Amino acid sequence: MYFTDRRDAGRQLSARLEHLRDSDVVVLGLPRGGVPVAAEIAEALGAPLDVCLVRKLGVPFQPELGMGAIGEGGVRVINDEVLRTARITDEALAEVEEHEREVLESRARRYRAGREPEPLTGRTAVLVDDGVATGSTARAACQVARARGATSVVLAVPVAPRGWTPRPGTDADEFLCPHTPRGFHAIGQYYAHFPQTDDNEVVDLLAEALARSATAAAPEGRETTVRAGPVTLRGRLAVPEGAIGVVAFAHGSGSSRRSRRNRFVALGLNRAGLGTLLFDLLTEEEETDRANVFDTALLGRRLTDATGWLREQPETRGLAVGYFGASTGAAAALWAAAEPDARIGAVVSRGGRPDLAGPRLPAVTAPTLLIVGGHDHAVLDLNREAQARLRCENRLVVVPGATHLFEQPGALEQVTDLARDWFTDRLGRLGDNASHGGSG
Repeated sequence: MYFTDRRDAGRQLSARLEHLRDSDVVVLGLPRGGVPVAAEIAEALGAPLDVCLVRKLGVPFQPELGMGAIGEGGVRVINDEVLRTARITDEALAEVEEHEREVLESRARRYRAGREPEPLTGRTAVLVDDGVATGSTARAACQVARARGATSVVLAVPVAPRGWTPRPGTDADEFLCPHTPRGFHAIGQYYAHFPQTDDNEVVDLLAEALARSATAAAPEGRETTVRAGPVTLRGRLAVPEGAIGVVAFAHGSGSSRRSRRNRFVALGLNRAGLGTLLFDLLTEEEETDRANVFDTALLGRRLTDATGWLREQPETRGLAVGYFGASTGAAAALWAAAEPDARIGAVVSRGGRPDLAGPRLPAVTAPTLLIVGGHDHAVLDLNREAQARLRCENRLVVVPGATHLFEQPGALEQVTDLARDWFTDRLGRLGDNASHGGSG
């Protein structure tokens, strides 16, 4: 055994790929087992992580034996020797290929969740798997990367049979494999721990890599304290250079400025040139009283005070202000936006309870976007009722298949894209003159 697990294999490979650190590299894992290996390499190189979707065409009576492979872009690699030896007919091959094509397309939808593949044109593609057995899948992956515009293809695997190499120029420009043992039978025999990688793990690894990329591209921000009436609240302010506006976040019950979902959205806004303020609406002592968590008037006043503080900060002075509210925080955002002198440029609600803003809804003048999950039926009904009471520019968007916390693959990305477009359009119109008011 050479490796503890796939992560260990990725770390060992990373040390041999240091020469690519300063190159324009994209790391592509072959689902599913190659993705944990690739994730370690992508993190070590500081490179984006994506998948290269390839499906092995297994012999019908011995699926582990590959008679070829297919990939995105219509790529198809056939092992004629296996076809002859196993006496595979054209009909049998076509049947297997049709099935695997359906699986490939389904996995593309699940893994990328509506995101576009990482561009490869003019870049170096590092293709990674947890090992090579017959090599047909790896060869197909190399051809997929070339078809997508990669100028250089590197194939990196932890282990392969003695004597196996990709075809230079046709497959990979560089082949890296630290172990090529004799008597090779199966990839798993060289790992101490080699469980099957499932789709959820692939989705999670891609999401983690995307979050790292967003963090790297976002401004560092600063921890701060926000004065709100008689109390001081903890917060984090991040403002990219040349920001076109700033968005204050109002979290929901049971959450805080550390909300993973709100931080994900905030990073997306930072990358689009928007500043963000994530802060606690209540002190730690106040949070122990559950009545405070649902006191919309109290939370709304806190947000109003935080907005005043925000307008006095050197990096945000003169910027148009928007609100992003989640769950009960959406009610606080709308409550504060309805203040006569609020001058709020836009409001976005994620899975919110705008109904809790009650009689204040008709007084909101800021353009308001309500985002609700398609499977969050009770909250969707409440949003529809609240929308009917709004008099400002407004829109209700339903994210299909999403539940209240938008935990489904791609759901939070859709929320981020919707919020980004809403804020950049509305806040961007206002410029730096606070007298423009809240109607946009």
